[in-house]
Amino acid sequence: MKKVIVSMGFLLCVSLGVLAQKSAVFIAPEGGAIHGYDPVAYFKESKAVKGDKKFSYTWNSADWYFASQQNLDTFKASPEKYAPQYGGYCAYGMADGHKAPTEPEAWLIADGKLYFNYNKTVQAMWKNKQAAYIQTADKIWPIIKDKE
Repeated sequence: MKKVIVSMGFLLCVSLGVLAQKSAVFIAPEGGAIHGYDPVAYFKESKAVKGDKKFSYTWNSADWYFASQQNLDTFKASPEKYAPQYGGYCAYGMADGHKAPTEPEAWLIADGKLYFNYNKTVQAMWKNKQAAYIQTADKIWPIIKDKE
């Protein structure tokens, strides 16, 4: 049964990847990069923290929201350091050659970089071969980041 659920989750991830945006940054339907969560908070607070539109910054053709002015200023000073890899798209999906949406709670910082996954189940699969998946996704991302 677990295999069926994992397979269905992966197929959904692939299907949604086909419907992904042309954007190099994952923008959720409710608006804002990475579902409107504060990318700096993942590093500073080690948790997902919803950003506030009053602390917003447009970078890389997307609106980024922050929990505080301090986090916004930190991001502005070095956005590449805090922005998620692969524009916030699923790291597992990227290793498989497609863009897929992500959940703010399915995140991980590895080697000082923020990664997101479609959900916690997909993240568990990604963690099994994380280094290999990152290496593959790093090669694929420049090729597909601006494609649908």
